[in-house]
Amino acid sequence: MQVSVEVQAWRGSIAESRHRLEFAAIDAEGRLHAGSGDARRVTSFRSSAKPFQLLALVERGHAERFGFSDEELAVMAASHTGSPYHLRLVTGILERIGLPETLLACGFHEPLDPESLADVRAHPEKRGPLYNNCSGKHAGMLALAVAESWPTEGYERQEHPIQQLARRAVADLCGIASDDLHTGTDDCGVVTFGLPLTAMARGYARLAAAMDGGDARERALHRIRTAMTTYPTATGGAARFSTQLMEATRGRLVAKGGAEGLECLGIMGSGLGLALKSLDGASRALPPATVALLEHLGEIHETERDRLASSRRPVIRNLVGREVGHLEAVVRSLTPA
Repeated sequence: MQVSVEVQAWRGSIAESRHRLEFAAIDAEGRLHAGSGDARRVTSFRSSAKPFQLLALVERGHAERFGFSDEELAVMAASHTGSPYHLRLVTGILERIGLPETLLACGFHEPLDPESLADVRAHPEKRGPLYNNCSGKHAGMLALAVAESWPTEGYERQEHPIQQLARRAVADLCGIASDDLHTGTDDCGVVTFGLPLTAMARGYARLAAAMDGGDARERALHRIRTAMTTYPTATGGAARFSTQLMEATRGRLVAKGGAEGLECLGIMGSGLGLALKSLDGASRALPPATVALLEHLGEIHETERDRLASSRRPVIRNLVGREVGHLEAVVRSLTPA
């Protein structure tokens, strides 16, 4: 089934701008159930790769060795908001492995969390890599380096064993040859991967379908998914659509967004994976497009849709807080189901 997805921005009765999206809906065997005209578009996986970048730590038994909780695993797969809650989780991971935050290679950026943002602006001396939304991922990578007795210096570089393991995990789970993965450098310094939306969706289908009674890889995927869906706030935060989506569906969906307008999710039950990309990189298009697409595919319950009503039709406000417009997704079938 070919489907078109776009999001229109309305200012009053004025159609002001439009975001076009490409997507793929794939099962774990790689069968395309629905997609846009360019469902095989190659783009960057960015932070949507985090569950798979975490895989080696769990699969090799090191999460159990260090006694990491599911809440701590969730923040390792997170793009968090830098809230005090997230800082405590990441600090606890670093204390467990006996390393200082200065070894985090992700750098500082201002947190999304209002409390933390006010704090670092009032006290600039507090600025550090803990506030980076990827600090949990980096702490998990340092834990893997310690567990394997690998160098902690340069753990973010492409040639380091940690990044090589992540590359192989992404390739395997997404059903693509490792040599066919494009690579670049993410804003946080680690390797990011370029692959088709169909491959990303297949990886999330695998994540959704993973069973606790399978082999080591299946069990690791199952635990990572359980961590993310049980602790959606640790995986993101109050401002994150992926968190809102997992909360609204009570963990029936596992979701992780990426920079430049990417949202990936796995649907338990149907076992489908979805990868949705806003072509202009605008993340504001993702909530209405994702909810509308789930409705179109029959993959969202009525109560879940009601909980996501504000995401389905986000309002646009002006500088004094007055509602002046809204975003609206339009999803159309171009071929029969």
